[in-house]
Amino acid sequence: MFSIGVNTWVWVSPLTDDDLARLAPRIARWGFDVIELPVERPGDWDPDKAAAVLAEHGLAASVVLVMPPGRELVAASPRTVRDTQDYLRHCVDVAVTVGSPVVAGPAYTSVGRTWRLSPYERGKAGAELREHLRPVLDHAAGRGVKLAVEPLNRYETSLINTVEQALETLPEDCHLALDVYHLNIEEKDPALAVLAAADRLAHVQVCGTDRGTPGADRFDWPGFTQALRQVGYQGPLVIESFTAHNRSIATAASIWRPLARSQDALAVDGLAYLRAL
Repeated sequence: MFSIGVNTWVWVSPLTDDDLARLAPRIARWGFDVIELPVERPGDWDPDKAAAVLAEHGLAASVVLVMPPGRELVAASPRTVRDTQDYLRHCVDVAVTVGSPVVAGPAYTSVGRTWRLSPYERGKAGAELREHLRPVLDHAAGRGVKLAVEPLNRYETSLINTVEQALETLPEDCHLALDVYHLNIEEKDPALAVLAAADRLAHVQVCGTDRGTPGADRFDWPGFTQALRQVGYQGPLVIESFTAHNRSIATAASIWRPLARSQDALAVDGLAYLRAL
């Protein structure tokens, strides 16, 4: 059975120490195994305090990175690239503190940044990304953490949209994070995409096809989870959705309406469906 997690973005953004202290006991009481912690800005929450809260409530951690405007590893100034690398190394260090084996997210360009790329330009961007990821990957390996890069849909990036592009572009020691929301838009068959990712797959985020409750949609969940079993995926299934009440994240994720009868219901009903699988 897969462990099941939930991202604190379902309720809040940015996460704070007080938010985590309030959410963790509820998430544990509902029966989740993992709580996913976004690092939007270093210092929003204290990793040592978070580790203590999670230990108190018997929750494991996963860590996700965040790429707002200004965090770039491709087609950016040397200063911007260095700052982004420093941020990604910080995420790795946070993961070590809270006990997350993986740092996941779109570690290449800021979310929402798109531009047209010829085949030559795409190849050049890929080479630049591999160069700029190298010190981050080396840091992660030295700390025993996997960096899992996430393909995003075409409206959020023009660089890596599919598993095939990720495998072609990323270094072989870089892992993948797959998100059902993006897979449903970009992959002809999400289960086949999982099979293609194979042992490079290190993290999975789930939600309904409308970014709401898993299972309250038309997605082929049995086929998808069977593919995860076929590749021997050992990580959690983490529900990632967003609250419409935070202006910045609602705009970034295009959350214009409630996606469930409540945010709590989105998490609890999603957990029940995933357990039933």
